[in-house]
Amino acid sequence: MNRPKMIRFPLLAIAGFTALPIAAQTPPPVVAPTLPVPTVQPIPAPPPPVPIPALSPTQEAWANDWLKSGAAQGLMARQKASGALKGDALVNALLDRAKALSTGRVDTADFLNIWALRPAAFDPRPGLAKAVSEDRLAQWSAGLTPPWAGYDTLRKGLAKYEAIRDKGGWPTLTAGTSPDVVRARIALEDPAVTQDEKLVDVIQRAQRRYGLEPTGSLGARTLEALNVGVDDRIAAIMANMERWRWMPRSLPVNRVQVNIAAAVLTVFEGDQPVSSMRAVTGSPDNQTPMLTSSIHSIVVNPPWNVPMSIAKRELFPKGRATLAKQGYKIVKTPEGGERIVQPAGPGSALGRLKFDFNNPFAVYLHDTPSRGKFSSYDRLASHGCIRLEKPVALAEQMVAADPNLNGQIQTLIDEGKTQRVSLPSPVAVYLLYWTAFAGNNGTVSFRADPYGWDKLLAQKIEASSRRVDPTAAPSPAIASKD
Repeated sequence: MNRPKMIRFPLLAIAGFTALPIAAQTPPPVVAPTLPVPTVQPIPAPPPPVPIPALSPTQEAWANDWLKSGAAQGLMARQKASGALKGDALVNALLDRAKALSTGRVDTADFLNIWALRPAAFDPRPGLAKAVSEDRLAQWSAGLTPPWAGYDTLRKGLAKYEAIRDKGGWPTLTAGTSPDVVRARIALEDPAVTQDEKLVDVIQRAQRRYGLEPTGSLGARTLEALNVGVDDRIAAIMANMERWRWMPRSLPVNRVQVNIAAAVLTVFEGDQPVSSMRAVTGSPDNQTPMLTSSIHSIVVNPPWNVPMSIAKRELFPKGRATLAKQGYKIVKTPEGGERIVQPAGPGSALGRLKFDFNNPFAVYLHDTPSRGKFSSYDRLASHGCIRLEKPVALAEQMVAADPNLNGQIQTLIDEGKTQRVSLPSPVAVYLLYWTAFAGNNGTVSFRADPYGWDKLLAQKIEASSRRVDPTAAPSPAIASKD
């Protein structure tokens, strides 16, 4: 018969096991493993601030004099006479002024979220310390302001409008105001006005400066623009100078810029404007954000995935039958809800082209089948995205470096299918809000402030200056505006 296999132990091993005391035969208690204590790396202490050498009496006199230029740089509407600063008070005032000129008077913590254009971080201490030690304060101060002609020409324009304010401003015009008074009023802002120039030409030039249709007659909108108070014009210039201080100190030589307030897109190549087109930007209720990004691709024949806010407010109330007749589709979402899609085609709200760039607001540039607005002087009417007058021309410029895409945009459109085209290289895009810009002679052009950002920003500049700048004087004309 088959016997089960036995496991044989050596006799000595068995003897040894049985010879152990009872306590030794009892298994040890289970002990939880000891986890290693994580090593906490100490957070390195920030480096001590760069020490500022003591200023010489000559440097102190220069510094106090320089601090009197705050109003000339748009950091306050009016400056107050203040006693000479010394020691730490003077150094702190210099540091504060240097930071305000370099990256803006208003702290980014006080920005609206939609002001997504943020200045770079800047520490003025090392530069000031070096300037004091090398006795080069004047050279240091000259390098603080933005290096752009747009800033410098506004600074010259600001001086001009402050002089007008200090002389009493300008009269209020009506439709019945005499031609001589109208001519004199416009001449305050426009040095090109002459006594023998036709009044219609004088008015047309003013209308172009305000972004109005140049009819040559004193209509309601022209009178409204001419009757904007000089303090409000100063506030607009101050606000736009502040936005220049938010801009980077170098810009890509090839870029797309959109002036939201003027509803105009400009293409730069080699840092020179080479083309521009009219645009439609966000309405006051659907503001287009200020931001910078890079256009990375173009969607040809894009469908429109309707944002839920628009769908709820404007489309779902029409009813499903109406939406179906208008070509919309209602599709299920993974979460069990519904959304609206407008298929690609000639009637799509996005037209035939969509220019994509990363941003937290889901805005983009796009074509549109509705062309009527481009002939209007009131073009702030979108939900926040930017509609383009000449989207095909813009797309051709962006893909010209790719031999497989150069000249092929219209062909791709005509194929009718939705496809994404990657650009040969990303194109920088800047969405900016310029309501005041000047020529080299200080003649300033203005646009309406459709979002009310000029007034708000001017208030913030004044409040920030009064809070931290010992040379700032309260300015009821701006600060008291609601």
